[in-house]
Amino acid sequence: MTSQRTRQRLIERLRKKGIRHQAVLEAMRNTPRHIFVDEALASRAYEETALPIGHGQTISQPYTVARMTEALLEAGVPEMVLEIGTGSGYQCAILAQLVRRVYSVERISALLDQARLRFRELGLRNIRLKHSDGGIGIPEYAPFDGILVTAAPLGLPQTLLDQLAVGGRLVIPIQSEKGQVMVRVTRTSDGFQQEHLESANFVPLMGGMI
Repeated sequence: MTSQRTRQRLIERLRKKGIRHQAVLEAMRNTPRHIFVDEALASRAYEETALPIGHGQTISQPYTVARMTEALLEAGVPEMVLEIGTGSGYQCAILAQLVRRVYSVERISALLDQARLRFRELGLRNIRLKHSDGGIGIPEYAPFDGILVTAAPLGLPQTLLDQLAVGGRLVIPIQSEKGQVMVRVTRTSDGFQQEHLESANFVPLMGGMI
């Protein structure tokens, strides 16, 4: 289940689904997804499916992680990225192999503690974690060249838009009456440009801390 052959099959599936960014594919190939889920689910870690990680949260399916990462990096590699929703830590681990520094916020302390141990096991030292309400972001380290949100708010959070550098990109799923859509927002010198990427299916973005 953890063999190179298993991981290579995952990469081939991602290519067939349209992922083209070679560095993203390499990061996905090099990251042991099975350590980010409970041992009982490890045999399913490389399937194209979301899996529960406890506390009502999930680890996103591999395609979703690859697509969001690719959307963030397509126009150039950002130096400083803010992730909202550390969760299992899998998305953060992918980002950490591709950018200089990742700041990640998680509202559930138990998930944050588990993610911290996984990053230590993988030797990822360019990640800074914070236990906080994700909707607040981390204004003290703003502006960010990229922001990636792994849960769906009802609209674009102005607080996060304000923390985006000019030229920076925000990749986020947004909840609407018709369902969720993944969008990419680019900050320009005089405002924001928004692109709809594809439909999405994320847990809702919750406020508060536990």
